Amino acid sequence: MAALGVLRSAVKNVSFALNVISSRTLVTGSFLSSSPPAQFYSPAAQRPDGDFKVTMIPGDGVGPELMHVVKEVFKAAEVPVQFDEHHVSEVQNMASDEKLDEVLDSMKLNRVAIKGKIYTPMEYKGELSSYEMKLRKKLDLFANVVHVNSLPGYSTRHNNLDLVIIREQTEGEYSSLEYESAQGVIECLKIITREKSRRIAKFAFDYATKKGRSKVTAVHKANIMPVTGVLGFWPGERGGRADCPIHPVISHISHALSSEPYLDRPAPTVYSLSPQLVSNPYQYDVLVMPNLYGNIIDNLAAGLVGGAGVVPGESFSAEYAVFETGARHPFSQAMGRNIANPTAMLLSSANMLRHLNLEFHSNLISEAVRKVIKLGKVRTRDMGGYSTTSDFLKSVIDNLHPARLR
Repeated sequence: MAALGVLRSAVKNVSFALNVISSRTLVTGSFLSSSPPAQFYSPAAQRPDGDFKVTMIPGDGVGPELMHVVKEVFKAAEVPVQFDEHHVSEVQNMASDEKLDEVLDSMKLNRVAIKGKIYTPMEYKGELSSYEMKLRKKLDLFANVVHVNSLPGYSTRHNNLDLVIIREQTEGEYSSLEYESAQGVIECLKIITREKSRRIAKFAFDYATKKGRSKVTAVHKANIMPVTGVLGFWPGERGGRADCPIHPVISHISHALSSEPYLDRPAPTVYSLSPQLVSNPYQYDVLVMPNLYGNIIDNLAAGLVGGAGVVPGESFSAEYAVFETGARHPFSQAMGRNIANPTAMLLSSANMLRHLNLEFHSNLISEAVRKVIKLGKVRTRDMGGYSTTSDFLKSVIDNLHPARLR
């Protein structure tokens, strides 16, 4: 009962984030029925003329080119969205606390953003936390969701793949706490808290329930890091039988909820998961894991269906939603060459429109993108073709309203 009491206190914030995913109230059994009534935020700021206002952060590398594609497709599809554009870049000396505050003010007003990758320079310049990390933490974007889904007509080693990776992205190894404890000795603190572990675990089960998924798999590294290698393995808590280790936080939430979706046992280590994903990814449905593991697995899984250019992603907090590519890669070597693949960003923008309850426009764009890929006549270099970004843009626009435009 004590564990349930603690869990109920976390339901409120997680419910806010799940409302971002769907406007419908989620009920998952007696556990949620006894929780406080859900509070609903408007999905975005809506202008008097009926248009939605969305914050746009082009980012680095090919980000500005991809955002140009999004704006052109939205214009052709007559999407009622206006963008509030902010350029933030550490590599182009366009990043400062003032610019970050401008982005935060825009987000607080609009509550929805579409974002490219803000590249973090490798060299240390006296500041440990990058602007990408600062943005996540200040907005408390705790849940990153990447839906890895095969694209019809584009054959890869594994076809008809459909899995979801949920990553906690505000703590873990990315806490920006590194220092020289003695001469020649550098320490990096890995922060795992009970509160945030419960929050992401609850989010994962709510997401799986709302989306009709059947199974949640918790990924860990408890064989080497028995305390911080899982989502909240606290002294005195046990996650199950000795031969069936699972995250105790997730176990408690799983038992508090209904039997569906069920918790996958035994939970795999991140090292055993990686080759299993490559050889047989169909055994997984929804994967939930801490920050660093999720960052690696996101990129690995994207490669299963075509690479960084085709997988959309999104990040949620209690009040905000940020839509971006699933594999965060600026693709700087392609900048200005008109060869970047806009698929991931366009699918992310379609997901954003669905979040704004603009279902018609969301389906219009996502179906046009998928039709272009399925036909196979226009493909960028990363998909084995020779088409340019501009070619892809034109083909998508041509497939938005084929009957009307021809």
